[in-house]
Amino acid sequence: MGRPGSIQGLEPCVTSPSADPTPEERIWQVVADIPFGNVASYGQVAELAGLPRGARRVGRCLSRLPAGTRLPWHRVVNASGGISLPGNAGLRQRQRLLEEGVAFDGDRVKLCCCRWSV
Repeated sequence: MGRPGSIQGLEPCVTSPSADPTPEERIWQVVADIPFGNVASYGQVAELAGLPRGARRVGRCLSRLPAGTRLPWHRVVNASGGISLPGNAGLRQRQRLLEEGVAFDGDRVKLCCCRWSV
């Protein structure tokens, strides 16, 4: 169960529910909204969160999520559909995407059929 001020019980927020959401909260909300079986790029998440040119900020925000988070971080890929995470984290992301039916062409997600269309 989420604490007061959390987005769909996913991550704790530092502001009260009535306050304007922080940039991190906006990022979490966009990521939470990516549908099962779809992906979004870091840049797409940034734009939807009102942070134009904020793709790196999205990456930093997601890299700080606690282990065991329920936020579907694995649905965020780079602009060319690639998985940016190294090693086991990248393998785990790919496996989760495959379990959701996300199609790959080699090491890249087939964005033509799996990109989240808002």
